[in-house]
Amino acid sequence: MERSEDKKNYPDYIEKIYNFIIPSGQRPERVDMFLTEAIPNATRSKVQAAIDAGNVTINGKIHKSSRKIQPGDVVQCSVMKPPPMELLPENIPLDIAYEDEYLLVVNKPAGMVTHPGFGNRYGTLVNALLYHFGQREAIPIEDINDDEESEIESDEDRETTYIYNTDAIRPGIVHRLDKETSGLLVVAKNSFIHAALAKQFFEHTTQREYNAIVWGIVKENEGRIESNIGRSPRDRKKFAVVEKDGKLAITDYSVIERHEFLTLVRFKLHTGRTHQIRVHATSMHHPLLGDSTYGGNTIAYGGLKNTTQKSLALKCLDVMQRQALHARTLGFTHPHTGVRLEFEAELPADFKQILTMVHKD
Repeated sequence: MERSEDKKNYPDYIEKIYNFIIPSGQRPERVDMFLTEAIPNATRSKVQAAIDAGNVTINGKIHKSSRKIQPGDVVQCSVMKPPPMELLPENIPLDIAYEDEYLLVVNKPAGMVTHPGFGNRYGTLVNALLYHFGQREAIPIEDINDDEESEIESDEDRETTYIYNTDAIRPGIVHRLDKETSGLLVVAKNSFIHAALAKQFFEHTTQREYNAIVWGIVKENEGRIESNIGRSPRDRKKFAVVEKDGKLAITDYSVIERHEFLTLVRFKLHTGRTHQIRVHATSMHHPLLGDSTYGGNTIAYGGLKNTTQKSLALKCLDVMQRQALHARTLGFTHPHTGVRLEFEAELPADFKQILTMVHKD
């Protein structure tokens, strides 16, 4: 079966067969419940689908999910699973702002995932870094849950702790950017540098500033947004400002340019929550231009005066095929030399095009 375009980064699934011989002390239990507990990372819906497809047998015969297992039963379940995870070095050009024997700073383009994970095993920043650092053979990574229906919402959240902590991976990604966010990232070349940089990020002694294009005219020249961010109670794949069970998030903002229906804003992070700027901008009722997750991929400003402005706004959406967010500035203290380093990445082409389109002499 031919894969759709959005599935091309997925590996071909392979058949995996699980066999269970029910021991003498096993209590009677529905076969769907038993398999959900017995198979790693299984969900009841997936087990039910396997049963409905005739891929589960008890003593060689197909049964309904309500059939209760008994001691001595032989239960076989056939499922399609992705192959084991591996890190594949790929010769992908990198825009390197700085590099020495201890670390490097790279300007990540929009559309590049930071590290391999579900649905993005190839073409990531880590794949490129492995090749850049001289690795030429694939590195197997065991026990990664590559579950299609995991509640974890994005490539940036999946399996990060495990992958970053494994000794197999040398590119020490210290922090991350969403797939469609462009801009600066620092990468450590050894565990000491990684730990020292991670400590700076944890203690908020780094400098991180972003440029964003948001819908509407931001009235205040500058301000601070301070709130708790957590999983959205309405959609677990999104984040939101919440009253409880969230984590404190602090963002400063200042206006750079105002246009008829868009504003170029500078955001400075004091914390590093997932989607922090995107969520805080939305809470201001100024979602990021092009942000399909938080309502910015449609005209989100009600102040368009005429059809000419509406036409221009639609053209802006055509140009900005992602959230308009760019990690413009990155500063930190070099863990080995003790020298303070600061870097700035100029606005990418789509930002420049939008700002040219809406600029009035």
